[in-house]
Amino acid sequence: MKIRKTLYILLACVSVAFILYALVNNYLIEPGAQGFLSHKTGLKRELNLPVWLNVMHVHVAFACIAMAAGLLNFSNRLLEKNRKFHRLNGYVYLVSVLLVVLTSGYMAPYATGGKITSMGFNALNLIWPFMTIMALVQIKKKRIARHRNWMIRSYAFCFTNLLIHLIATLFYQGFGFAYAASYTIGVYGSVVLLLAVPQFIIRMYGQPREFTIIR
Repeated sequence: MKIRKTLYILLACVSVAFILYALVNNYLIEPGAQGFLSHKTGLKRELNLPVWLNVMHVHVAFACIAMAAGLLNFSNRLLEKNRKFHRLNGYVYLVSVLLVVLTSGYMAPYATGGKITSMGFNALNLIWPFMTIMALVQIKKKRIARHRNWMIRSYAFCFTNLLIHLIATLFYQGFGFAYAASYTIGVYGSVVLLLAVPQFIIRMYGQPREFTIIR
């Protein structure tokens, strides 16, 4: 139980820090995304900047909502006190994920690194909603443990952007790769980690019948 509580506290710290960073960076420091857009060279499609920026801002907003909603629903204490809120918040998470995926689908063709990177984002846009809907299906069937496990898998994808940029920075600044290549590696590297790490957590700390993260 102490390990799970520690994991939850660590998850909460990372989630809150990333939400604050995303909001401040995208709405206050660089609302025009100048730094990020400077790496988009050789695009096959013409970028309609005002539309792209609006979509990006919607994308960031709902990504932050999904991260916050998912974090709250992993608390058993909150679940025990207000099951109705847990259920409603779960639907907030589901809708937010779908809107993040929808906006990501619009931005994918303009991804840094070209078509191969776009394909990686399209794969992410299929995997994440699938896992989220599976979590919904399991809870509808009253399978609590399976619902939690699918939510762990789904929630991991809230950290897609963070992982992409961490991996891209490592290869770009650490190993001297071109930024476009580093970003592509970041996308595919994040897919592998986002599939593997939740499965490891489930196997290490999950219980066969009643999986619990935090009480």
